[in-house]
Amino acid sequence: MKTLRPLALGLALAVALRGGEIWVAPAGDDRAAGTREQPLASVHAALRQGREWRRLHAPECADGVTIVLRGGSHALTEPIFLRPEDGGTAAAPTTIKAAPGEHPVVTGGVRVGDWRRLDPAPASLPAAARGQVWAAPLPSFNGRSLEFRQLWVNGVKAVRARTPNGDEMERLVGWDRAARSAGLPAALALPADLAGVEMTLLQAWEIAVLRLKSAAADGATLRVRFHDPESRIEFEHPWPQPAMPGMDGQNAPFFLSNSLAFLDAPGEWFTDVRAGLIYYWPRTGEDLTRAEVVAPALETLVRVAGTLDRPVQHVAIEGIEFAHTTWLRPSLLGHVPLQAGLFMLDAYGLKPKGTPDWRSLDNQAWLGRPPAAIEVSGARDVRVVGCMVRHTAANALDLREGVHDSAIEGCVLRDIGINGVMLGAFADGGFEAHLPYAPADERAPTARVRVANNLVADCATEDWGGVGIIAGFVRDTTIAHNEVRDTSYTGISLGWGWTRTANAMRNNRVQANLIHRVATRTADNAGIYTLSAQPGTVVSENVVDAIRMSPYVHDPQHWFYLYTDEGSSFITVRDNWCPAERFLQNATGPGNVWQNNGPQVSAAIKAAAGLEPAWRERWAAELAR
Repeated sequence: MKTLRPLALGLALAVALRGGEIWVAPAGDDRAAGTREQPLASVHAALRQGREWRRLHAPECADGVTIVLRGGSHALTEPIFLRPEDGGTAAAPTTIKAAPGEHPVVTGGVRVGDWRRLDPAPASLPAAARGQVWAAPLPSFNGRSLEFRQLWVNGVKAVRARTPNGDEMERLVGWDRAARSAGLPAALALPADLAGVEMTLLQAWEIAVLRLKSAAADGATLRVRFHDPESRIEFEHPWPQPAMPGMDGQNAPFFLSNSLAFLDAPGEWFTDVRAGLIYYWPRTGEDLTRAEVVAPALETLVRVAGTLDRPVQHVAIEGIEFAHTTWLRPSLLGHVPLQAGLFMLDAYGLKPKGTPDWRSLDNQAWLGRPPAAIEVSGARDVRVVGCMVRHTAANALDLREGVHDSAIEGCVLRDIGINGVMLGAFADGGFEAHLPYAPADERAPTARVRVANNLVADCATEDWGGVGIIAGFVRDTTIAHNEVRDTSYTGISLGWGWTRTANAMRNNRVQANLIHRVATRTADNAGIYTLSAQPGTVVSENVVDAIRMSPYVHDPQHWFYLYTDEGSSFITVRDNWCPAERFLQNATGPGNVWQNNGPQVSAAIKAAAGLEPAWRERWAAELAR
């Protein structure tokens, strides 16, 4: 028998260790071998190669398939799609990860280039902007001109041209539900062309995005009407509605956006679809001849989709940044959400009140669910670890129905349009929003999920009703040691349905989270919020601090550190630190236990909340921002 020399033995071992690796690089070639030296160009091709290895029982995948992404920008033309055939086993999993020491960014965005100073200026450009604005051709994506609602310049979100500027808002002067019209101040200057102009209206714990259809002077009022379907839904649904007036004695606030006539401040932009141009007024220090300007093109970057009978199994995504997603539904159909960004497809009041499940229910609603950068359904043992998700138009991470034994751990979610993390069913589609979700198939509810050691910051930037971490109908799920901050609505929300009726929820844990600087734009919110019956659920050892209310909310006193809302039942709330005992139990059910919550909770519990030491060290720079 011939003996291998040491050098030959080392090379053989290296080949064996790397046998299950498939490398991908931005400058790769999908016809290449997929090695480190000859990488592929796309994760799509790498997944196919791994899928074929598994189909053919190739020796390369005996210990699993590892797809390694080199540093740089991996621009997608379609979502990365993992199906049951892409999954692995406990002993031979499928892993998509960053190359050691490198920073790959998977992006759904398109670069905007060829900027030139705008000359001559269109007639509708405000005088203050003349000589300040630059223009670039609208980018194309997959052969079509790109439409988008967000824009990032050197990683900073630009402002879709609006009035008034900054964080200021106007106030309604009238609201006529019968006529389906709103009254605006007569002094407000509207453009002659209302195509694309939108009103963003604050209504208690949510917003509405309404596309203007017409405007007419009516004495001291400017009477506006909106396009359907959002006009029908907005004026028919009872909750939430704009306060007219609110507890603060003032009418509901709003701002208008998406007209060249509103582009009058640095950092604002507008797309002129007819001219095929995008206009932007650079901020101080921005050089558009060198700047990285990105518009989003894809709604979803990664989709893991199995079924209850054939789940995607044993998949890990590690150390990768995901960025730049779009969501165009508000431009096409408006956006009228019930709560947490789940938009109403139909909703109206009930006269007389009552349904078979709830005799005093005064409304019904059927909901749609916004997309996420990473979506998982029908899966088991899917882990997203040490990743970053940034710059999304809608949700960041969404583990939908039929997801079991999975985890989101050690990730950073920043600049998120709606919700940071979503888990489980929310009675969307044809399932009415107030019904208890209790499917006959016990595999359907999402269960045994761990969401831990994540930083969720700058959340709900598009829909102000978004939540840092929200779990719907889930069971045996743990939300622990996360830090949630700088969000527009609630920090962590657990439960759905507003019902005391037994449902799929039970045995959940919300523990040792640090929640601060939340509720910055809405009212009727909390650091931690619960809904509906969920026996065995425990909310414990969390820290909630520094809730900040906007001067525009209708009831500036209606906020709480801990809030058990309608139907919350059989929940234990204990040992949570907050600076005062400011709690609400609203229309709750039986079996709730409250113990030792407030400023007297021990310093040790307070110190332990938030990311655990290893993850604090890993994300020290992000935590310091």
